[in-house]
Formats: sequence, structure tokens, C-alpha cells
Amino acid sequence: MQLIAALRKEILLQWSGRAQAIAVFIFGATSLLLFSFAVGPNAEALRQHASGFLWLGLLLCSTLTLAETFQAEMEHRALEGLLLLPASPRALYYGKAIANWLQLTVLGIALVPVMVILYDAGTTQLLSLLAIILLGSGGISAPGTLYSAMTSQAKAKQMLLPLLLFPLIVPVLLASVKATSLVILGDPMNQSASWIRLLAAFDIIYWSLCGILFDRVVEE
Repeated sequence: MQLIAALRKEILLQWSGRAQAIAVFIFGATSLLLFSFAVGPNAEALRQHASGFLWLGLLLCSTLTLAETFQAEMEHRALEGLLLLPASPRALYYGKAIANWLQLTVLGIALVPVMVILYDAGTTQLLSLLAIILLGSGGISAPGTLYSAMTSQAKAKQMLLPLLLFPLIVPVLLASVKATSLVILGDPMNQSASWIRLLAAFDIIYWSLCGILFDRVVEE
């Protein structure tokens, strides 16, 4: 019940700030457009790099969304009050992390048509692509939410959060890019299943450890 209440609060906050979510999507779509200019009018090269650019665009967008995870609590000094309630800090963390996961997943799905148009990188394996986006977004949101709590009171949190987050999620990004590339370009040896399982393993590790460590973070 505590987790459901925390998740409901986060979803309502995100819905009230949907204009910002639209702005983040426009930023991501613009990033994909700029990446296509960097490659040039080479259709084959665009298609080969499409998966990497998709996840790079989603990663850049995540720094904008994750940095604001604890913004409302910091503005109204409500975090201490929430921790004084008879609710588990772990429920607060998972509520925020799941909300961020849903937001990044929706953003990733919305960026796929942009990728298809700009890079001619369509695929019929939509369920596999959806699974990769779900797992990859989960691998970003779990540690991203934890680091957002750690940097929420820092003046340069927009810069500090990527410096802490990016090195940790390199394995998730590599697996996501590789799995997405196999789905788009073809997978004659059925390697994508192995990369998806690797993504799932990283998600289990991140979501377990970050939930445990969040108690220590909010105590500091």
C-alpha cells in the first residue's frame, strides 16, 4: 500500500508537469536529428548507427527528467516530512524509480518513430524492441533515481548527476544498443536473446542494490 501511494503521487506530479515531458521529447527528437546530420546522407551508415543514436538520445533526455525527481520535495522541504511518516523510505524510492521508469519507457517508445523516419531503421520485431526499451529504461531509472537523491541538494546537480550516473550504466547502454541493433539489422544467430537476458540481470542487480542503499542516502 505504501508503494502504491508513493507511485500514485509521483504519477500525478508527472502528469501535472506533462508540458515539461513534451519539451524533453522535443529535445530528444532534436538530438536524433542532429546525430543524423553528423553521419551525413549515407543511408546504410544511418541505419547501422540508429540503435546507438536512439539510446544516446534517451540517455541525454534521462539527465533532464531524473534530475528533477526530488525537485518538488526540495522546493517545499517535504522530504524530511515524508521520512517522518510511518512509511518505508524504500517504498518512497521504488515509487519514484517506477515512475521514472514509466516516463523513460514512454519517451523511448515515442522516439522510435523519429528514429525510423530519420534513419530508415524500421523493424517488425516490435515486441522485442519494446522489451529492450523496458529493460534498458529500467537500468537507467533505478540508479538514476538513487543518484538524484544524492545530488538533490547540490547546486550543480544537472552537471553532477551525469558524471555519477554515466559510468555506472555503461554496461546497460552497451547491452541495450547491441540488442536494439540486432533487432533492427537482423539477428541470424539469435544473439539478441542473450543481450536481453543480460539486461534483465543488470536490472535485477540495480533495482535490488539501489533500494537497499537509498536508506543510507536519505539518512545523510
